[in-house]
Formats: sequence, structure tokens, C-alpha cells
Amino acid sequence: MTSTIGSSTAPAGAGSALPAAISAVGLAKSYGDKVVLDGIDLYIPEGTVFALLGPNGAGKTTTVQILSTLIPADAGAAQVAGYDLAAAPDAVRRAIGVTGQFAAVDNLLTAEENLLLMADLQHLPRREGRRRAAALLDRFDLAEVARTPAATFSGGMRRKLDLAMTLVGEPRVIFLDEPTTGLDPRSRRTMRELIRDLVERERVTVFLTTQYLEEADQLADRIALLDHGRLIAEGTAEELKRLIPGGHLRLRFADPAELDAAAALFAASARDDEALALRVPGDASVTALRAVLDTLDAAAVRAESLTVHTPDLDDVFLTLTGRKEHAR
Repeated sequence: MTSTIGSSTAPAGAGSALPAAISAVGLAKSYGDKVVLDGIDLYIPEGTVFALLGPNGAGKTTTVQILSTLIPADAGAAQVAGYDLAAAPDAVRRAIGVTGQFAAVDNLLTAEENLLLMADLQHLPRREGRRRAAALLDRFDLAEVARTPAATFSGGMRRKLDLAMTLVGEPRVIFLDEPTTGLDPRSRRTMRELIRDLVERERVTVFLTTQYLEEADQLADRIALLDHGRLIAEGTAEELKRLIPGGHLRLRFADPAELDAAAALFAASARDDEALALRVPGDASVTALRAVLDTLDAAAVRAESLTVHTPDLDDVFLTLTGRKEHAR
């Protein structure tokens, strides 16, 4: 994918007219002989969720560290929140928030004290700091435990407090590096809802790395797959799934005679006699569905049900990287 640094709108072919929250061309990073990032390009529109997936060692955390000014790139250029990464790193830092894999919460402080500490670090006036802290405690359902030491919090509560602390400075871009790692399913769902609400209500941009592929599927407007320091695929979840063969339509019939008749119509189909079902290769497009239904209607064959099965992001990840592990 190509990007143009310095342009406030998407370059030709980027598929978006929204201004860029993050854009990068040719970002590269090596440690000795080990190439961690091998010249990646990014274009992430404002007010969207972008998920970066990849196996361990693919370069995800390095990408976040470069874009959040924690480490310099060896080559390439980037803009974040409208500021050049190399020329205006302080302006970038003021415009972003970062939440890492491990909560930055101070266990010895209460939830309120943690938020007020962040307000002090942001050099906010005392009254404004207290106002933002109170609003965030209420928004994240932490008001009842505002004066409780964070050491007593569950993992989900600590993650919510950590995200709330990131928002004290009202960032325009938020980097979330595996924000739900170690959380139980209910807490992960709560975090997903908070992230989506944040984007929809305040139009912030979220750059997400995650080991949970279903999380990227549910949250991200666009997903990129990073492997061995290179971006090997990028698109919406549905676009990525269409890259992988294996999609099919499953037809179920009321009796064996209907199944026999249908099987004769679709030469490439696979039948399941026990379930009275037929698997017909195809995708979820209207054209594919209409073609199957028209063929059945023309032959006066009646299906009891039709379901669409498409590859999921696990299939995409496994096929494109050749690895069975999660995208950590």
C-alpha cells in the first residue's frame, strides 16, 4: 500500500477521503543483523480503529514504539496527528496516548489519585484535572471505587483505569498494545465496548495490536497483517477473508431425494448424507447466492435452509503466515 507523507487526505488508491491520523512511508528498523521492520507503509484515517496483527517477533511492538516516539526509525518518514515524527516529537507526544500490555497503574494510589497524578503530569490546572478525573471515573464505572487502592482491583478494573489514565490528556490518537491480554472474556468484551464507544463518541483514532483475532474482527475498521517485518496483507476483515479459499454455501434438504437432485446440479459440491446437506463452493456475494438459488429453482429442487460459511481471521493468519499460533 502506498502513502504520501505530508498529504492531509488519502493518497490515490487508499480508499478513504478522511484526513490521516497516522501516515508512514518506508519505516525500517534493525538491531544489528536482525531486520525488525523492513520498510512498511501505513495510512490510517482519523476516527477509525486500525488493528496490526502478526506472530511473535513480527515487529508490531516496534511499530508502536516508533510511532509513539519511544524509539527512532532507522529509515522512512511518518506523521502522527498531523505532526512529523522526526521534526516535532514533542507535539506528537502531546497528541497521543499509549496503553501497553501491562497496566501503568500505581498500586499504592487510589483510582482517583492515579488519574490526578496523570493530570499533574499533563500540567493541567488543578480544577480542570479534578473535573477530568471525576468525568472519567464516572464514564468507566469506577466512581464507586474512586478512593479504593488500585492494588485491590481485578484485572479488568485495572485495565479500565489504565485506559482512563490514557484519556486524561484528551489524546487524538491512542496506541493500545494488546490491551486485553490476560483478561477474562467478560472483561475483554467490556474493553471492546469502551474502545468502540471512544471512537464513535470522540472521533479519536485507535491503533490496536492484539493477540485475539476475533477482537480485531469485531473492532477494527481496517486490519494489517505483519510478518517478518513486512506488511503482507491489509484491508477490512471481510476483504482479508476473501483472500482465502474455502468459502462455501451449505444447503440442507428435507429428504435424500432432494439431496440427490441437488448434488447432480452442482458438480463441485460435497455431500453429507447423514445431515442431508450439500456443500457448494462459493462466497457470500449476492451474485453467488442468486446463482445457487436460481439453479435450484430451475430444477424445482427445494432446500430447507441455506447458510454461508466464510474463512475467519484465523484461516487468514494461518494461510498467509504459515503459522498456527495466535497473532501475538
